[in-house]
Parts: sequence; structure tokens; C-alpha cells
Amino acid sequence: MPSLNVSFTEEELEGVRAAAAAEGKSLKQYLHDLGVREMQRKQFITGASAWADRLRDEFDEAFPGEVPPSVRPGGAAAA
Repeated sequence: MPSLNVSFTEEELEGVRAAAAAEGKSLKQYLHDLGVREMQRKQFITGASAWADRLRDEFDEAFPGEVPPSVRPGGAAAA
């Protein structure tokens, strides 16, 4: 199985060790899970964006009075 050596400063490694301990994981398992979780997060966002794009016309037709936050005065903060 492929592996990876990762360099950290002492302060960084201390923080990563603390985060791993807080989750009850070994440093190796924590770093593995972190990378996998980030990959899955990106896949989810890509899928959710594609889903929203496919349904956008249907939503706009069903709710013609809704204005997307990015188009509202004040941008997304106006939502």
C-alpha cells in the first residue's frame, strides 16, 4: 500500500497530535481520515452543485418571486 511522509514543525505536530488525541485516533489514522474526509467533502460539493444546477430552472419556474442571494441588494449577506 502506498504511504506518505509528511513534515511538520514542532508546533504543527503538537497541534495535530492534540487533534488526533481529541478524536481518540492514532496520528496515522487521524491524518488518513482527514485526507479521505476532504476528498469526500469535495465530491459532495461537486454533486450538490450539479444537482442544484439541474433543478435551477424548475425552481425558478415554481418560485418566480424568489431572488437568488447573489442578485439581492447587499449580496448573500442580505439573505
